[in-house]
Amino acid sequence: MLKIERIARRWALYGLWLLAGLALASCANRPVASTAAVPFDQAVQQAVDDLMAQTQKLPAFLAKVESRLAQGRIVIDPLLDAASGQQTEVARAAQQRIVQRMQAYFSQFVVAQVSNEEVERAQYVLNGTLARDNTGGPYRLSLALTELRSGMVVAQSVARISDDRLDTRPTPFFRDSPVNPKDRATEGYIRTTETPAGQPADALYLERLPTSAVLQEAIVAYEAGRMQEALALYEAAARRPDGQQLRVYSGLYLTQAQLGRAADAEKSFAILARLGLETNNLSVKFLFRPGSTDFLADPRISGAYPMWLRQIARQAAQIDACVVVTGHTSRTGTEEMNDRLSLQRALSVKGRLVAESPELSRKLREAGMGFRENIVGTGTDDASDALDRRVEFRTTGCES
Repeated sequence: MLKIERIARRWALYGLWLLAGLALASCANRPVASTAAVPFDQAVQQAVDDLMAQTQKLPAFLAKVESRLAQGRIVIDPLLDAASGQQTEVARAAQQRIVQRMQAYFSQFVVAQVSNEEVERAQYVLNGTLARDNTGGPYRLSLALTELRSGMVVAQSVARISDDRLDTRPTPFFRDSPVNPKDRATEGYIRTTETPAGQPADALYLERLPTSAVLQEAIVAYEAGRMQEALALYEAAARRPDGQQLRVYSGLYLTQAQLGRAADAEKSFAILARLGLETNNLSVKFLFRPGSTDFLADPRISGAYPMWLRQIARQAAQIDACVVVTGHTSRTGTEEMNDRLSLQRALSVKGRLVAESPELSRKLREAGMGFRENIVGTGTDDASDALDRRVEFRTTGCES
């Protein structure tokens, strides 16, 4: 018993030392984005080197305490696009370069890709985002290193990227997902990447990190074509206490559809629609013909739309609220034309939902936002900006 108490006191003291050290370090280590944008590879190196330099500036007594525990082990949670919450090809490329840089120059840390096993072993999590400046100028790369035991950000860095063109296409899972799976935990991830050293990381993001690790393993299996393995991992994630997430059911829907399990896929989409309505966060990627209210004719794209509409209608009919159907367009054409087109598309989807469930005629409202709420904003009208052409479903009070 005395040994246990000594261990407990030692960890309590370590926690106090860590918090004190971070408080001191945060004053000296608040990153300031360089005024000069640099090429992509150089920006990644700059962000990594700055992040690691901050860890070396922690008080010496903290470093001694750390050295008695274990070698620093960092797990990297895949980098995201800050606007959409998606993994993109450029975010994936940045992550690969981060791993290479850290393995080559910072041997005091073991760096591993995120997985359920690695999260359990790691002392730190590194996450990051790419975001375009508010002015539409260069991209900004933000990285944060969080100590998992305390939940405190120990280092944070920022670098600006001068490259005009970056590959912002979503990676296959996010490209294929029928909805935008950005949720509260994803928003917490993004906030954590912008949190100064010495401040706590987002609590919900850290709480859900073990489940996110299982999800990432499932995404890797899905993108490698290992559908049975991916399905088992998505099912495992769904069984976890915090498994009722859009990303989980997007993955279940996609893998079940790929395996030809149409009935199961429809059940998963039904849960996906319900979760989206319950959290007021259902953005569906219906793709229309350019300038039209007709869906794309390619059955590989629009073949599942009738089922999506059926399940959205059924779930909307069951909730005790009204639903606003909002159309969005990409930044191609005039503002006036896009406002009109987005409203027409919202009306078209609303009509299809009422055809599925006539009782919705009193519960549905329509709105058109044109391109005023673009998430990507490139106007390329391809897979990279599909989210800009989404249809959103948000609950609202019903007028008497």
